[in-house]
Amino acid sequence: MLWFLLIVVLGVVAYRYRVQLLARLLGQPERRIERQLGRKKKY
Repeated sequence: MLWFLLIVVLGVVAYRYRVQLLARLLGQPERRIERQLGRKKKY
């Protein structure tokens, strides 16, 4: 049960700070990441 709770909390934190995390991992500016995430996908 503790592992499940830990995974859920980490998932929420990662989603909340996804722009900063992606910017740090990819080495790109946060503004660019925000634009990419905000863009709607056309299928």
